[in-house]
Amino acid sequence: MARILSQLRPKHRPTHSPKHWHAEPDWRARHFTPPRASRWFRIALFALPLIAFCAVFFAPEAGAQEVRDRQSGNFPICAGSGRITCVVDGDTIWFEGRKIRLADIDAPEISQPKCEAEKRLGDRATLRLQNLLNQGAFTLAPNPSGRQTDRYGRELRVLMRGGVSLGEMLVREGLAERWKGKRGSWC
Repeated sequence: MARILSQLRPKHRPTHSPKHWHAEPDWRARHFTPPRASRWFRIALFALPLIAFCAVFFAPEAGAQEVRDRQSGNFPICAGSGRITCVVDGDTIWFEGRKIRLADIDAPEISQPKCEAEKRLGDRATLRLQNLLNQGAFTLAPNPSGRQTDRYGRELRVLMRGGVSLGEMLVREGLAERWKGKRGSWC
């Protein structure tokens, strides 16, 4: 029994008297050094919640997908027959040799307007779309309805920047209206 007690005693004897030495309940805790694995466990218990906190509060907005707009170009107003990258009107563009109709909006016509008011508004919508496209990169998103082309063979796409439709910007500015399945009257 004495040999077992001698193994349990700390390496350095306490400074108080030996008769109180066995009565002290926490003598092992004061002289016990936890193994390294236990230290790493405590570090992980502290670090993991810290990492989770940073991921929640310093991540992009909740629910927002990270959007990388990759397409860009210099968009003049279309003129003549050699159309590669240009703006036709408020809802049609040429991009890298492909004719694209903005699927989510209807803008006033400039080539065959029904009245002078439609022509003026169409010119403003065309210039505004040109300005939006020349501001930076954008994404050509698929048509939400699933149709790939219209009856004239134009690709149907939604122009997006940072997850926001450029067509919707024109609608908010009063230069276009949401597509309702047919052209609207601007007169």
